[in-house]
Amino acid sequence: MIRARNVRIVGDDVEPGVFSIAEALKIAQEKELDLVEISPNADPPVCKIIDYNKFLYQQKKKQKEIKAKAVKVVVKEIRFGPNTDEHDYNFKLKHASKFLAEGAKVKAFVFFKGRSILFKDKGEILLLKFAQDLEEHGKVEQLPRLEGKRMTMFIAPKKKK
Repeated sequence: MIRARNVRIVGDDVEPGVFSIAEALKIAQEKELDLVEISPNADPPVCKIIDYNKFLYQQKKKQKEIKAKAVKVVVKEIRFGPNTDEHDYNFKLKHASKFLAEGAKVKAFVFFKGRSILFKDKGEILLLKFAQDLEEHGKVEQLPRLEGKRMTMFIAPKKKK
């Protein structure tokens, strides 16, 4: 599908130079390889003589490698009620610090049932206290925000030095 009249050829075991499209295709057929356009915007366009299936395979392999190296973010949720007791709070605080030490983000939220929505301020105070107690393990990514019946806050782990 190369539309240019002349192309610059590069590749392994090929004499680099500018050839007409017919000559370039002939050289590729002699070597039992494919003529692939690499840089269509150049003048003349750059084409490479390679095995196209092998080229596609290597590209897929590179993409897979990049995907494997990407950091996967894990989000752990911790749920509170507006009237959470001190013992439950400490228990959940200990779990949250463990999650942050493992490198996971923590999504802490207060769930308001029925009329407990009247205690929005209690929920916000609870989440802010939670963030303050976890200050040495992580930093607040999003301050408490009310969304429907939930007040949510995100805490990200601190970078290790």
